[in-house]
Amino acid sequence: MGIVAGLDSSPDFTRIVVCDTDSGAVLRQGYAQHPVEVPESGGRPSDVDPQAWLLSLGEAAGGGLLEGVQAIGVSAQQNAVVPLDAQGNTVRPAMVGGDKRTQVAAADLVDALGGREAWAQAVGCVPQAAQPITKLRWMARTEPENARRTAILLQAHDWLVWQLLGRPVRRTTDRGGASGTGYWSAATGAYRPDLVELALGHQVMLPEVIGPADAAGTTPEGLLISVGTGETMAAAFGLGIGLGDAVVSLGASGSVMAVHPEALVDGSGMITALADATGMHLPVVTTLNAVRALRGAAELLGLPDLESLSDLAMKSTPGSHGLVLLPYLEGERTPNLPHTAGTLAGLRRESMRAEHLARAAFEGMLCGLADALDVLRGRGVEVRRVFLLGPAAELPAVQAAAPMLFGTQVVVPQPADYAAIGAARQAAWALGASQGTLDVRNPPAWQGAVAQVLEPGDELAVGQAVRQQYVAVREQTHPGAL
Repeated sequence: MGIVAGLDSSPDFTRIVVCDTDSGAVLRQGYAQHPVEVPESGGRPSDVDPQAWLLSLGEAAGGGLLEGVQAIGVSAQQNAVVPLDAQGNTVRPAMVGGDKRTQVAAADLVDALGGREAWAQAVGCVPQAAQPITKLRWMARTEPENARRTAILLQAHDWLVWQLLGRPVRRTTDRGGASGTGYWSAATGAYRPDLVELALGHQVMLPEVIGPADAAGTTPEGLLISVGTGETMAAAFGLGIGLGDAVVSLGASGSVMAVHPEALVDGSGMITALADATGMHLPVVTTLNAVRALRGAAELLGLPDLESLSDLAMKSTPGSHGLVLLPYLEGERTPNLPHTAGTLAGLRRESMRAEHLARAAFEGMLCGLADALDVLRGRGVEVRRVFLLGPAAELPAVQAAAPMLFGTQVVVPQPADYAAIGAARQAAWALGASQGTLDVRNPPAWQGAVAQVLEPGDELAVGQAVRQQYVAVREQTHPGAL
C-alpha cells in the first residue's frame, strides 16, 4: 500500500488530500487561502500573480502533510492563462476567471473567424469571455507590448506542474485542460496555432499534450508528478463518473456535462466539446441562470435564505398551480437568448400565492437544466443517472423535484474535495502505470462518492406533465429557441 496526493488550486485556495493508492480513502488533508488582495469593488481579482498559488500550496502542505507520498496530481482553476516570456518569466499577472474585460474581445474573435459555427467546427467551442483565447485577444488589443513579449502560454495546472518539477525545458498539459483553451480541438486532438496567432498576433510555444496516465516528470527527490488537469475534469474523475452519467452543477449559473466516447461538434455553439481526464469526452452545456433564479425569488418574497424558500415551495404541489417561471433573468445561453428577460406565466387568482411562486422558481431552474440535458440527449448522449452538485442540491425542494423533472435517477454526493481527490486518483494512475501495475487505459478503481440516491418512481408521469407545461410556455414565448 502506497500513498499519493492530489492538490486542487481553485480560484480562492489550495486544498491537498493524501489518499491510499489502492482504495482512494482520504488519510489526511491540508488547506490554505491564496494570499490575494480582494478588489475594492468586491468579488475576485481578474489578475493574479501565480506566485500566490505556490505560496498557498506551500502553506497547505505544511506540517509534514506530504511525508511518504510517492506521487502528486495537480488540479487547478480553468480559464486562467499564464503568459511567459522566452526565459519562462511571467510577462504579466495571470488572467483568471470570467473576465468581463474580455467580452468585446470574445465577440471580435467570433467575427474574425466567420461566426459561431466556424469556431465550433475548429475547436468545439465558441469563444467566451472566460476562455484563454479571448484573454489573448484582449491583451493584444490593450497591452500590445505584453502581447509581443509573450513567447510561451501555460494554464494554471500546467504552470504549477512545471514549478513542482523545477521549471524543466519540457512543458506539458493534458487533453482536459487543453480542450478549454479555445485553441486545441478535442475532436482532432491537436492545437490550432493559427487561432493563437489570430488572437495574439503571433505564434508561441504551447505545452505538449500527454496522455491521461502519463507522468509529467519526477522531482529530484524522486516524487512522480502526473500530467494534471482542469478542475472540472478532476472533479468528474474524483466523483468516478463514466458512460451513462451526467453531472448537473448548481451555481449562480448552471452546467450540465456528461461522459461521451466522442467529441460533439455543435454548430449552434450550445455544446462545448471538452475532453475529460481519462481519454473520453466531456460535452458541456451551460445555463446562465440557476441558483440566481432562486435567490431572486427569495428576495421578491422577502425570505432570508434559500432554505426558507425551499420550505415554502414544499407547501405547493408539482406544477405550482399552473405558474411557470422561465428563469432567463440574465439573458440565457441555453437556449441562446442573450438579451431576453425572465417570464412568469400562468397567473390566475388561485395561483397568486407565495408558495406557488416559490415552487415555480425551483421548477423553472430545474426545467432550464433539463433543457440543457435534452440538448445532450438529442445528440445521442446516454444519461442513466444524474449527479447533482452544489450546496443547493441539499435543499428538499430541489431533491423533491429533480428526479421527476430530469426523468432519471439523481445522485446527491456528500460534499467533498472531489477535484483534489480526482487529482490524487490521477497521481495513483500515473504511479501504477510507471510501475507496470496499472493499465494506461484503465484508471485505478477507487471507492465511489458517498451519496444519497433519489429515484423518480411513481412521479415520473407528473414530472413529464410539469416539463410539458414549461416547454409550452417557452415555445409560446420564444418560438424555436431550442
